[in-house]
Amino acid sequence: MSKETPVSAFKPYIPANAQLPEMTARALIMGVVLGMIFGASSLYLVLKVGLTVSASIPVAVIAITLFRLSNKFGAKDSTILENSITQTAGSAGESLAFGLGVTMPAILILGFDLEISRVMLVGCLGGLLGILLMIPMRRTMIVEKHGELKYPEGTACAEVLKAAATETSREAAGEASNPNAAEDANRRAKIIFGGFAIGLFYKIANVALRGWKDTPEVTFGAPLKAGSLGAEVSPELLGVGYIIGPRIAAVMAAGGVMSYLLLIPMIKFFGDALTVPLTPGTKLISEMSPHDIRSAYVLYIGAGAVAAGGLVSLGRAMPTIWRSLSAGLSGMRGGKAQIESVLRTEQDIPLKWVVIGALAIIAVITFATPLHMNFLGALLILVFGFLFATVSSRLTGEIGSSSNPISGMTVATLLFTCLIFLIMGWTGGQYYVTALSVGAIVCIASSNAGTTSQDLKTGYLVGSTPRLQQYAILAGAFSSALILGPILLKLNDAGTIYVPAAQVAPALKTDATRLTETAVLQGPQAEQDKNTYKVWHKADSNGAPAGKYLVNNEGQAVYLVDPGINGAYNKRPDGTEVKKFDAPKAVLMSYIIKGILDQQLPWTLVLFGVMIALVLEMSGIPSLAFAVGVYLPLSSSAPLFIGGMIRWLVDRRNNKLDQYKNLNEEEMQAAGDRSNGVLLSSGYIAGGALAGIIIAFTAGVLVDLDKSLNDWATANNPFFNGPNANLLTMIPYVLIAAVLYFVAREKNKAN
Repeated sequence: MSKETPVSAFKPYIPANAQLPEMTARALIMGVVLGMIFGASSLYLVLKVGLTVSASIPVAVIAITLFRLSNKFGAKDSTILENSITQTAGSAGESLAFGLGVTMPAILILGFDLEISRVMLVGCLGGLLGILLMIPMRRTMIVEKHGELKYPEGTACAEVLKAAATETSREAAGEASNPNAAEDANRRAKIIFGGFAIGLFYKIANVALRGWKDTPEVTFGAPLKAGSLGAEVSPELLGVGYIIGPRIAAVMAAGGVMSYLLLIPMIKFFGDALTVPLTPGTKLISEMSPHDIRSAYVLYIGAGAVAAGGLVSLGRAMPTIWRSLSAGLSGMRGGKAQIESVLRTEQDIPLKWVVIGALAIIAVITFATPLHMNFLGALLILVFGFLFATVSSRLTGEIGSSSNPISGMTVATLLFTCLIFLIMGWTGGQYYVTALSVGAIVCIASSNAGTTSQDLKTGYLVGSTPRLQQYAILAGAFSSALILGPILLKLNDAGTIYVPAAQVAPALKTDATRLTETAVLQGPQAEQDKNTYKVWHKADSNGAPAGKYLVNNEGQAVYLVDPGINGAYNKRPDGTEVKKFDAPKAVLMSYIIKGILDQQLPWTLVLFGVMIALVLEMSGIPSLAFAVGVYLPLSSSAPLFIGGMIRWLVDRRNNKLDQYKNLNEEEMQAAGDRSNGVLLSSGYIAGGALAGIIIAFTAGVLVDLDKSLNDWATANNPFFNGPNANLLTMIPYVLIAAVLYFVAREKNKAN
């Protein structure tokens, strides 16, 4: 049941009438710089393993630390509102990096070039569009549904900011007159930063130092052959599960159970006897692992469920979204005087500028030559952008950024877009790039909409000015987009290998007179060959692999250009080893585009997913969280379920205490949201997120050390590898879960 919170019922930490420095130059500049740094590290991580970590909390922690250090050297200490602006501006880089890393490398996989102008345009336009589309929904998602949508990372970030509030901020919050305020603030800070330390050191010891397995898993035999259970034993997912509560966590885990204990065993049962591969799989089902079956079949089912669940969720939310838009239009008609009369904590960027900005972005998308776009493509971006920005915002509120299936929404966008292109007869190579550009911009827009929602939730809780937060994240997104494109190309160029065509297909030729594009070798191999060649984008696999070839004037292929991202070769002709980026999510995007436009996509599997969502809706169960569980690995939703169950046990006990006897259900829920358990969970999320950055650095820069640690742990650490590793690895996880349970339990205050 929807729990809409009247505006007057909620009081932010800093009241609307308080006057504190907020969007200062130092706060904005620090946020933009940190956003660029986190964006670059996140781009590397998403190319390497297909994952990123939410940047809002690490940026907030670093900003607080840097401002405190500057204060020791004589600078004025920051206010909580300045820290909020810094984390808002700094959060945009990570969401942009995810969108670019998931989609743009698919262009290389399809055999085309990564043009710097295209990458930068996609990043800028998608990032700005997602923020603009979120602005009219702020009142619906953040204010009216405050009691329903928790935004766990946003809530955690707000608790971190409040725990580190300076004396000036605490005075503005009205805590100076309360004799117990300082003691209570100190207690809350100890819980949050205690949780932060536990989360940070636990995850570093677990993943970076290989102290124990990060995802214990067991695979079953008959009768549930290929069924499996696993859990990512991370502190941040445990904390997210506690904050979102038992209901959503259980529904999401149920979707994972359907995938791993029903769909995968069922596919194995019916397909084990097949003697030929079943499309879209490329090998026999009898030879497939559970993860192979998930990648080949269940992901499509999950994408169909997410798309259908998203459409239903959007339809259900339309009345409240329309009310928000109507209120914005009313404000436009009321003029400047009416806008200025709105409380500081309720001021958004005026809707007219949002509309003008969105239309300008669509115009640029339509006419920008590097995007290979047309009006239909721009219209699809607007429609799907609005759809999935709304879905992303809602899902982020329900299950958090860490579990938000942005790649699933991108898959759904590509499914619909390519289907429309197929109906229009647009199946040539150019339309691969057009479809991917549509998917990329929508992916970045929905990713940034979710991040913006988290930031606005943080601001709503601490008492920030939404309008200034919106300006800050627009600045952060634009700045990060300008550097992420060149970084993506440099990462690709560093690993590009020019494979002699004689090694791939000795007699490969084409008609050189039809080729107009030319290129020279880049990187180390350019020293040995400075010739200029014609470029041939080979779309099929007849006679030689598809991809980009450099040919001479006679049409003879001289080199196959093997990209640094998802390339197949790891040695140059001189024997030099080259590190490649796998970009696993981008591979999936390329398969979908080729599958649909070449009329080979398994629509039956997609429709199975749609039917799962519709059956749930017919049963009166909201389908979106369940659909996300079907799409994501069970190892991601299982720890959310564990956190949710701890919250259920804690609330069940605490609600029997004398101080809660006279409270109704909603008041008990609100008390639980302010409890020690939420504070410790916030610390777990903050520590785990910051540890993710350290882990990315270790894996990406200290490569030899990382490999040595892995080799040693594999050979010598029974917690990491061996017959009892799954059981032993649960010991430290049970310990942090037990700490969460006992810290969250309250004492009876009435005698």
